[in-house]
Amino acid sequence: MTISNIQGLQRFISLDVIRGIAILGILIMNIQNFSMIGQAYINPTAYGNFTGANKWVWVISHVVADQKFMTIFSILFGASILLITEKAQEKGKSSCRVHYARNFWLLVIGTVLSYILRYGDILFPYALCSFFVFFFRRLSIRKLLIFGIIIFSVASIIYLLLGLSLPYWPEDAVNGLISSWRPGQELIEQEINAYRGSLASQVGQTIKAANMMHTSVFLFFFFWRITGLMMIGMALYKSGFLTGTWEVSRYKRMLLWTAPLGLCLIIYGIMKNFDANWSVQYSMFLGSQFNYWGSLFLALGYLAAINLGVLSGKFKPFLMIFSAVGRQALSNYLFQTLICISIFYGFGLGLFGKVEQTGQIVIVMGVWIIQIIFSQWWQTKFHYGPFEWLWRSATFMKWQSFIKR
Repeated sequence: MTISNIQGLQRFISLDVIRGIAILGILIMNIQNFSMIGQAYINPTAYGNFTGANKWVWVISHVVADQKFMTIFSILFGASILLITEKAQEKGKSSCRVHYARNFWLLVIGTVLSYILRYGDILFPYALCSFFVFFFRRLSIRKLLIFGIIIFSVASIIYLLLGLSLPYWPEDAVNGLISSWRPGQELIEQEINAYRGSLASQVGQTIKAANMMHTSVFLFFFFWRITGLMMIGMALYKSGFLTGTWEVSRYKRMLLWTAPLGLCLIIYGIMKNFDANWSVQYSMFLGSQFNYWGSLFLALGYLAAINLGVLSGKFKPFLMIFSAVGRQALSNYLFQTLICISIFYGFGLGLFGKVEQTGQIVIVMGVWIIQIIFSQWWQTKFHYGPFEWLWRSATFMKWQSFIKR
């Protein structure tokens, strides 16, 4: 095997492991969205028994997972744009056609998920942002980093400006904001009954929430955050950071700078939010920015640590169990959705609003075990995950090889 082949294999191992860890990690926070009222995701005091073990599970989950794995996945998505482009060009195909076909079908999947199963699904905004980010793929590493950080900053600036302007808002608008931040019992029961009820009631609730996510939330938050992170991901891919080709000493320096900074920002933000009693005036605006920026730094620390582990013979065998999960990332993500709605929604076990943070984390670990074992078995029998195979076949308008012979 040539040196270039070894480097190429290393590249894919690193990306698959990172993607697998990110997919599993995302469930730590997504399960809150499946199992509790929507506002509890950003305001943990809005619903449930937020004391004792539940409080500590939330704190640890917030520090370790909230926005961190979403950040990693957004970075990986940007890198995948370049990776798919490279593969298309190597095979003499139009990288533009492949990219837009691939993400058109992702947009279709995201639309179905968002409006029928889960309004907080991220595939819809990922697909939309990828249509825009593609035009920047040829920029240098330096320019991608600069533009990525600037664009990522816009959402933060918007929230800070909204917070500063709050004293000048009409009274009705302020009251509406407070009501949505800490909903009354009537609104809480309405959402719980919708998700514990029939498929029609659940879809009706989901459509209302998805419309808000894909309009105001997308324009003020998702577009800027995801687009910026995708561009940063492109830069990190071009630099070799994501593919395990940096020297070990560079990864160590990255880890030692970014992880402590991220943790300090996140923990300080939690403390300040508790000091402010999770008031909407503080926690929704300034209070949310410590995790917004801390998540970027901690995610970079995670990426450096994972690459160090892959490069190390000591930790590589353990990390390789996540590789199969990463190779079937879309399928595992969709199966997480199917498992969770079967547990929490009315057409399944109907446990929506009944499982608190401690119970949620037990379910998460159970799903992890199932997905790791099943993914390992699946890759011995098939070339792709089931949804990867359908996605790839739709992209190239040709049935792809599926069963290993």
